[in-house]
Amino acid sequence: MTETYERRHSRWYEQLLLGVPFQLLVGLPLVLLIPGLDRWGWAFWNFLPDYRANTLIAIAVAFVLILFTLRRMHRFPGAQLGAYTLPTVTVVFLLVVAALFFLRENYTRQVLFTGYLACLAWFIVGNFLGRRYRRLKLAVVPVGQASSIKGTQQIELRQLQAPDLKHVRYDGVVADLHSDELTPDWERFLARCTLAHIPVYHTKQIRESITGRVEVTHLSENEYGALLPNGLYQGIKRLVDLAGALILLPLLSPLLLVTALMIKRDSPGPVFFVQTRMGYRGRPFKVYKFRSMHCDQQGRGFTEGDDDPRITRVGRVIRKYRIDELPQILNVIRGEMSFIGPRPESIQLSEWYEQDVPFFSYRHVVRPGISGWAQVEQGYAAEVDGMIAKLQYDFYYIKHFSLWIDVLIGFKTLKTILTGFGAR
Repeated sequence: MTETYERRHSRWYEQLLLGVPFQLLVGLPLVLLIPGLDRWGWAFWNFLPDYRANTLIAIAVAFVLILFTLRRMHRFPGAQLGAYTLPTVTVVFLLVVAALFFLRENYTRQVLFTGYLACLAWFIVGNFLGRRYRRLKLAVVPVGQASSIKGTQQIELRQLQAPDLKHVRYDGVVADLHSDELTPDWERFLARCTLAHIPVYHTKQIRESITGRVEVTHLSENEYGALLPNGLYQGIKRLVDLAGALILLPLLSPLLLVTALMIKRDSPGPVFFVQTRMGYRGRPFKVYKFRSMHCDQQGRGFTEGDDDPRITRVGRVIRKYRIDELPQILNVIRGEMSFIGPRPESIQLSEWYEQDVPFFSYRHVVRPGISGWAQVEQGYAAEVDGMIAKLQYDFYYIKHFSLWIDVLIGFKTLKTILTGFGAR
């Protein structure tokens, strides 16, 4: 008799408690009732003038946006929901308040703030209680490259000793589907798992999920269509970039002025560093940065890590907190860059890389960014030594090009700006 397998969290009560339905059926009413009862008293729902209805709708919209943003961000490597719950809830509520302000709709500030606190408490407690269940538990077929994969805080890997799950429920099974060591017994086992709706993942998929990088050694194995970014989101992102740049430029003017004065006092030379780099769709453009190096010292045309002797005292500080990148807001306004995207490389480096990696230019399918997935995951690295890893991060970003990964990169960048942590 063939043993039947069961997927982890597949029972109806598990799906209800751990899924979106529980959040919408229990969490949403709770974060609406608490602030309503606190300000308006019992049975407030019997009398809902515009200011009350607008406030409750705003809290509900914010709750749903927070829910799906956190769930989507959790899919990416290094996305620790505990660290991003507070900024996610705060940013979403600020956006909701901005929408109410621009639409000139009446609302109750006290109730909206209490709703903010209720949402924050709900998602913090939910993250604390659900950490154990959100960690993926995967069974590993111990043949080929699958044997060498190591688990993380987000993914638990258990190697199987035989083609049998031994009554243990897993989220999925990992196997090297290209291995010659995959025997007929293991293949029948994988077929039974598929029939039981237990996902079977190829080794490369899990390695990408763990490392946040797409292997580029044999890009031909990937379909180029899967790496083609969404055109609609590209258009929306361009509008958001332009609006954000026009708002930030006057707000950051004092910081820009102080940084310029410090650079002039620290070492002789111009305030700005201007260099031609390869941009969107392979078009060269001039990038603007605050100068962080001495002008009287020659180098190889690129930064050789943070120990490069050409970096000035002020340069080390502004590089650590990414202040040297702020003049690129002008490039964003001109449409040459985005706030988030692959880091633009010099013409010299781009031509050098393409000699060794023919598909290097594919990274230009999206606009280059002031910050990006490679920067927040890899930090400042010596360009030549870290080229392959940086390219793998860039391809991962392009493959997962979406609002959700941009939000995650934004939070990671903000953490670096405020603390300097993660800047290398």
